[in-house]
This record gives sequence, structure tokens and C-alpha cells, in this order.
Amino acid sequence: MMIEDILLQVHRPAQYLGNEWNASRKKLQSSAISFGLGFPDLYEIGMSNLGLRIIYGILNRIPDLACERFFAPEADMEAVLRSGGRRLFSLESNQELAGFDMLGFSLGSELNYTNVLNILDLAGLPLESSLRDHKFPLVIGGGPCSLNPEPMHEFFDLFIIGEAEEAIPELVDAYRKYKDDYKNGRMPKQEFLLELSRIEGIYAPALYAVEYDRSGELTAFSPKNKNLPLKIKKRVVRDFDSAYFPCDWLVPYVQVVHDRISLEIMRGCPNRCRFCQARSQYYPLRIRSREKVLSLANQAYSSTGYEELSLAGLSVGDYPGLEKLVEDLTGGFKEQAVNLSLPSLKARSLLGNVSTLIAKIKKTGLTFAPEAGSERLRQLLAKDFSVEEFTLAVEEAYRAGYQHLKLYFLIGLPKEEEQDLQAIIDFARAASELKKKVAGGASQVNISINPLIPKPHTPLQWLKMESIDSVKEKQNYLRAHCKNKRIKLNFHNLEMGFLEGVLSRGDRRLSRIILAAYKKGARFDAWSNHFSFSKWLEAFSDEGIDPMFYLGEKSTASLLPWDFIDTGIKKEDLVTEFNKCIAS
Repeated sequence: MMIEDILLQVHRPAQYLGNEWNASRKKLQSSAISFGLGFPDLYEIGMSNLGLRIIYGILNRIPDLACERFFAPEADMEAVLRSGGRRLFSLESNQELAGFDMLGFSLGSELNYTNVLNILDLAGLPLESSLRDHKFPLVIGGGPCSLNPEPMHEFFDLFIIGEAEEAIPELVDAYRKYKDDYKNGRMPKQEFLLELSRIEGIYAPALYAVEYDRSGELTAFSPKNKNLPLKIKKRVVRDFDSAYFPCDWLVPYVQVVHDRISLEIMRGCPNRCRFCQARSQYYPLRIRSREKVLSLANQAYSSTGYEELSLAGLSVGDYPGLEKLVEDLTGGFKEQAVNLSLPSLKARSLLGNVSTLIAKIKKTGLTFAPEAGSERLRQLLAKDFSVEEFTLAVEEAYRAGYQHLKLYFLIGLPKEEEQDLQAIIDFARAASELKKKVAGGASQVNISINPLIPKPHTPLQWLKMESIDSVKEKQNYLRAHCKNKRIKLNFHNLEMGFLEGVLSRGDRRLSRIILAAYKKGARFDAWSNHFSFSKWLEAFSDEGIDPMFYLGEKSTASLLPWDFIDTGIKKEDLVTEFNKCIAS
């Protein structure tokens, strides 16, 4: 069956075409190494991921390597492939994934894990790493979920822990060195993995052993070879100003979630919010200079013609000289009418001229993340948020022409009480009514409310996650007590949050749960119209594992499944912050 015949049978065939503007044109046949780079979700999600674009560009700069992309196919494409006996292929040249030397997955969400298995299956590969010998591609994982790779340990040969910009070329160099011996069967896979594991940040789960006690608690994690490190050090790009950025931005044929240039101006975060895993993921803080940002923005615009540029980072409001940067960007792109957008900001970053400058081009909504409605809980979370600054900033924004706000809150917090829930409603109402001072009517305020998931490598990682029933009661309270038509409440799916909590805090035993759920038909668990909680509960029941075990309170003296990863933040510092939190 020809690729054209397949595309005639599926919805939105353009997402499988490849050949977009600025896509790689390198030939697999003339390249010594082939690398399939994928994102285990739909094209529209994967092509919105900056990390994927960065690695794609870095790999294709290697002279003897060709990198091509793949994504999770929609259900209709899966059906066509399976019914026709066709294997999943790459976008650029329609090469079957089984023919690549390496397959890399960017793991951005635990709810994409079953998609990984489906991609491997559609590619014709054995799912378990132990069943894949030298005849199959090496399967590599990376991205935020690699901060606890253990639940997926059975399916990956290697993980890159931390930032891959420098690690992945080193991995390619090592692969090139041993490729002939390995692919010809002269070097056993375990020996091959051992050689690759000499690279800092590379973790091969098969080379490590674990032990549990009768209660199921992890008691030991150790390397099987004396030359392997006990701890895996997270890779970090030190010189961020010189770090690669994909100025030759790929322009998709179809609408994607973030259809714009996303320019990373900083990496890491100066704040110490106790719930935030991203701080550990991207630690330490690094700043891209204003001159470099302006240069990259101009290059990216010249190669794409995009009409929107977004400044990206964990806490963009803390960028030194943000107002000057925004002024230069808005001034430089004024004639081209390029819109500039910013992510969630601190209020103090808008107290100068920033909101006015942006509003000259595009009057959009503003986003803030108070996280908690009450000052007491914000202090417990170590959230740096000033209500006074917020009030002044929102008033300025309304005067500049902004029409609505979006606010992010967490519920299911430690020591949370009914008055804290009411404080969320009161906060949103006050923010809405601020507009009356400058425009005569209240503004629309959209509130996104998510349950707290105490994630690995955060000071809250030892906390118990609040139950579905308890959080549901809090959601019902907010619905019942928020009657203001100007305030719209949006709640995260509690069952999805429950599963995300289990998978993020899990150990190696969850590999068989993920496999069992996949065999029951679990796919696209991050999509509410596909998510089936019952399939996951059946998988846990069939395998005799209680998911609540992973959501319970942990002792700070216990060995956690992810403790072998060194993020650069000391565990004793996390313990100190945890103790401050529970003492608040």
C-alpha cells in the first residue's frame, strides 16, 4: 500500500505528510546513522514542543546523521495501518521506524506512556527492551518524565536525564564508535549499553537492580557493574547564550496548539515554590542575553514569516530588563505587525511599561498564577505573589486595553480549609471588579483549578496526595459558591490527576501496569474523550497492585524510586523546605 493510498483514508492527512517549510531534506540512505525522533501524542501537540524542535535541529546538524520525526497516529490511521499490515513510518521519507538505528521519545507527560507502547507496536518492535536485540533500533527516552523513569524502565534501553543538547551528540559519537560491532552481533547488548552509559546523564535501567521489602517499599537500588555510578547526574547546558535554538522554525501544514515562534529567553527559575517540579528539571537558572534574544527573534522571523512570537521560560517576569526587551521587540516588529505574547507573569513585571507596549500591538488576556486564594497557603507553598502588586498591575492592564484575565489555582493543598476555597472565589471576584475603575464594567476571569500532585524532586514529594473524593467535594464547594457570571471555573479531570500522580511517583513495578492497561486498549490518556479510568483500575487489579500505595505519605528517611537522580538540588535542602511546609 502506497503512502498516498493510506492518506486518502484518514482524517487530517496533512499531519502525516512531512516536507513542511524548513523540514530536513537529508537522505537516510546516504547517512551513516539514522535517528527517529518522536513525541507520543498527536502532531498538533508534538509540533508545539520546543524541546523536540531543538533536538531535531541539533541532530540534523551532525553531518553523517539524518533525523526524521514521528508522532502518535490518530485512531483512524492506526486502524488503516493494522488492517493493511503496514508499519508506522517517519514523516520526512516514510521510512518504517524499525529501520532506524535509534528511536528517541520526548516524554512530556505520564499520560502519554501507553502511546509509547502503541508506537513501538505499530513499528513492529517488541515492547520490552530485553526482547530487542541488535537487529532492532535502540530506544531512548528523555524529557521531563525522565526525572523518574522507573515506571517505563522495561520499555527503554536508555534515558537521557536532564537536558539533551550536549548529551545527545555525545551519545551519537559513542554509538558511531561501536555501531559495527553491535549491529553485527559481535558486541553483546549489555556491553554496548555499558559503553554508552559512560556518558554523563545516560541511564540504562537494565544495568541496575532494585530490591523491595515485604510491604513493597524500595530498600535498595544499585548498579550491576562496579564501573557504573550509583547516582545519575542530570545534564545541564551551562552556556545558555551559546545553546542551539532552531531559528529555521518548522512551519506546520496544519493548525497546532502553539502555532507561533516560541523563543526561550531563560531556563530555570529563581523562585522556590515547593510544589514545582520544573524548578528541579531546569535547575540552575540561566539567562539568554537581550542581544542574543533579539538576534534569534529576527532570524526566526526571517525564516518563517510567523505573525506571533512568544517569550518562553518558567518565570519570564523575572527576566532582567524585561521591559527593555519587550520595547525592543515590539519596536522592531511594529511594521511587520508581529504579535508578542507572554506566559504567566508576576504582577511586578507589569508595573512598568510592559503591558502598555504589548497592548499597542495586540490586546490579549493576561495570565497570573496565584496558586492559592489565601495568603496563608501561598506562604505554605513558598509562592512569591503580592496581592498589592497584582492589583496595581491588573488596573494598568485594563487601562492598556486588556479585556480578560486567566488565573491558575491549586486545590488539595496541605492544611487547606473551607475559607481557603472561598478565598479563591473572592480573589477572582475582586480581580474581575477591578475593571470597573477604568472601563465601567467587570471583566471576564477564567480560573483553571488543578489538584496538587506532590511530584518527585520537590519539597512536597513526601506528602500524601489528596483522594479523588476529597478533591471532588472541594470542586463542588467552588461550583456551589461561585455564582458570578463573569467568573468561569475550569477543573482538571480528577481521575486523570490521580493516574498522573501514581505514574509520576511510581517504581519499576508499574511497567507491568502500563503494559496491562495498554493491552486493554488504553490510548491517549491525556485526552478526555479517550481516557478510560476503568481500564487502568482493571490493570491494577489484575496485577495485584494497589495504586494508593504510591500516593501515600512517605518518610523523609525512606528510599524513593527516583533518589538515584542528582538534579543538582540536594535532598537535604528539599527536606528542610518540606519541614518548613508542614510546620507552617
